[in-house]
Amino acid sequence: MANGNDRGYIIPIGGGEDRIKEMQIHRRFVELSGGSAASIVVIPTASMLHETGQDYRRIFSGLGAGKVDFLPINRRKDCDIPEFSEMLDNATGIFMTGGNQLRLSAILGGTLVAQKIRRRNAEGIPVAGTSAGASIMSEHMVAGGAGNESPAEGTVSLAPGIGLTNSVIIDQHFTQRNRLGRLLTASSYNPFLIGLGIDEDTAAFIGPDNVLEVVGSGTVTVVDASQMTHSSIWDAKPGEALSLLGLRLDVLGEGCRYDLDARVGYPPQDHSAIGEPPIVATKKPA
Repeated sequence: MANGNDRGYIIPIGGGEDRIKEMQIHRRFVELSGGSAASIVVIPTASMLHETGQDYRRIFSGLGAGKVDFLPINRRKDCDIPEFSEMLDNATGIFMTGGNQLRLSAILGGTLVAQKIRRRNAEGIPVAGTSAGASIMSEHMVAGGAGNESPAEGTVSLAPGIGLTNSVIIDQHFTQRNRLGRLLTASSYNPFLIGLGIDEDTAAFIGPDNVLEVVGSGTVTVVDASQMTHSSIWDAKPGEALSLLGLRLDVLGEGCRYDLDARVGYPPQDHSAIGEPPIVATKKPA
């Protein structure tokens, strides 16, 4: 729930999250939204399935959320419906479903609903999104591109996202669809951005302090290109393999944390060390 002047959690989920057994990602989102006092608004716009909104209403209600509504937004003009704006004003948690991220951005982009999502997050409300709903969270969005390929010019397309954060670029279904190559390519376009490749049934809970924690059964792959010493992206021909030197890559399992400002990862037992210089382990001689 809202906590003073801090922005709310940003929670990109890699898709395919557990909706039947432990449901730890959904459960934690409900807790952050207020539990039994929560008022969660689901935005199923990315999906073409009519039952998507109802499915998430059932899931979050079953986990104890006090109130769950969904916005049946299928056209841009739906974003101007006053009732929808009022529901977002009263929400304590917002959830964007999976589907097609270009459908989501084309319908929501530049509308009052998009403005409300950003404003409510800035006011302290957690915003979660799965699959397409995860991709759109950043200012720069992965719109498409083939998986299972090495980094190459033209293998990824980008589009503007909703802009909850400008420090990362997010890809989802990451390991399952072999998307490392396209995330590396996307990261090479502007090394300021940190690439987050999020596996299925896995989420990055990015707190107000810009430290993320991994929750779920998979991993979050972090690509830091800020110290890159060479990139051939600027003069590569379409389809040509890229040379990218000096990249840093971290793979974070459940409980690991990553400080997006310091660009440093920590294992689960090092929670208290966040904000301090990392301890470099040395190997003892045999």
